[in-house]
Amino acid sequence: MDGREERNGRARAPGSGTAGGRYVVGSGDHGVRLDAFASRASGLSRSRVKKAVLAGLCRVNGRVCTEADVRLDGGSLVELEPGSVEAGLTPEEGELAVLYRDESVVVVDKPAGLTVHPCPSCPEGTLVQRLLAHFPELARQEGARPGIVHRLDKDTSGLLVAALTESARLALSSSFVARAVAKTYLALTRGVPEAEGRVTLPLGRHPTLKTRMAVVPENRGGRSASSSWRRLYADPAGRFAVLAVSIHTGRTHQIRVHLAEAGHPLWGDRLYAPRDSHDPAPRQMLHAWKLTFPHPARPGGLTCVCPPPEDFTRAALELARRTQRVVLTGTPGCGKSSVLRLLAAEGVPVWSADAVVARLYRPGEDGWLLLRRRWGSRFLQGEDGPVDHAALAAALMADAGLRRELEQLIHPLVFADMERFFSRAEADGHRRAVAEVPLWHESRRRAQGLAPDMVAVTVACPADARHARLREGRGWSGERAQAVDAWQWPERDKIAASHYVLDNGGPVEDLPGRVRTLLKLLDERRAAAGAALADTLRAVWGDRASVRACSAVSEDKGVLP
Repeated sequence: MDGREERNGRARAPGSGTAGGRYVVGSGDHGVRLDAFASRASGLSRSRVKKAVLAGLCRVNGRVCTEADVRLDGGSLVELEPGSVEAGLTPEEGELAVLYRDESVVVVDKPAGLTVHPCPSCPEGTLVQRLLAHFPELARQEGARPGIVHRLDKDTSGLLVAALTESARLALSSSFVARAVAKTYLALTRGVPEAEGRVTLPLGRHPTLKTRMAVVPENRGGRSASSSWRRLYADPAGRFAVLAVSIHTGRTHQIRVHLAEAGHPLWGDRLYAPRDSHDPAPRQMLHAWKLTFPHPARPGGLTCVCPPPEDFTRAALELARRTQRVVLTGTPGCGKSSVLRLLAAEGVPVWSADAVVARLYRPGEDGWLLLRRRWGSRFLQGEDGPVDHAALAAALMADAGLRRELEQLIHPLVFADMERFFSRAEADGHRRAVAEVPLWHESRRRAQGLAPDMVAVTVACPADARHARLREGRGWSGERAQAVDAWQWPERDKIAASHYVLDNGGPVEDLPGRVRTLLKLLDERRAAAGAALADTLRAVWGDRASVRACSAVSEDKGVLP
């Protein structure tokens, strides 16, 4: 048998140099060069065999041979001795998520935080060392990057293919050069880009910051680069989007730079995104999601899919988790203010529309100025005096048109103040904030720009109980109570338009328990919204537990786009 192996040397510890072996030259190999025969027989690259021969690690018929081009006779015994030809790699145990492997290739799911191959700043603890521990045959390839045909940034997770043989490495490298490999990444961006987009800016090393890449004109050393995206999900509040990004070239940091140039850098990118103290991402949110490539030794190819790890979902959920904005409403005398005080005692930030209106009516404030500009001193106690609330209330009861005009003037100021309140609560990191707005449903059409996910709670109470409270607590007449009731929606309509109802028709001592029940319901609503978003995202990119896999692609289909 040509090239019969008399004793197979075990694949040595990666990086210990050449693998040992004893090979008998068959009759068909008579006259073949030593380096050509030994390369074919051992599976080592020809250049690596040459290095072994020059280093004196090869014997022919028991004698050291240092000439790689010597011609061999049939029946000769060639021995490659284990030895260190170059600074080697040491295999390292470590978790390795293998999605596919055969005699030629292995496809793995690289975790974030793992460097692909050794470099001066990271000589150990890389994916290459883990691969060598799991696949010792990689030791037959030379160099510090055996099997590596493409790479991912240290903090980018996802699919990576490695060649297990020298011939597979050459074939895969050619496929990457020929752009016959389709690569699609998931990206979590700041803000929401257009539904589809493309960036073709050339990239090169940053002129002053050597750890960064930058847009560099081709006439100054930049290399052409092309990336395109398709939006898969957009946060309703506009904080983030999930993109499927395809790269049509393979430049360093290509997606990160291109998306930053498009105005939507990656969350978690400490290199290309502005600093943000509220950034919840532990790393740049980039994941190699799909990979399709021609098989180096078989017809057709492989297509692989790998949903992102949990940190992707957690970052998206944190970005989507806003302060829960709750509006407390109800008819006069229902007990809204009492509920608001109890919520404040539970540590919830609270706000009252009535309190803001009272402030706006102070002399010199915006509401007071509007009253004087429109009606002069009619509703003031003197030319520059405070608002005459009794005169104003009597006029509003008598003239519905005047009431509507005043609401159109004052309500925008009130809602603007409410929005500032909610924004402060969110900036301070509160899980929820509550605003008491008696005319919420009646005037919401004027509350422009407010979040669409406001939660409305109606405090309900029978009319006779409410009117008794108004008479005893505020001194209102029955006529005034009925008139103010008439300005608003009936309680049943407020209840129908609200998400929750807090019944305040019972004894006063029951109210704290009902408020705690409301808070529990609001917590459940918040948790349900997070679970629903997690399900939505898994539907977008697949369930990691069941989707992570590789499958064959037939020749006639070619490489998927």
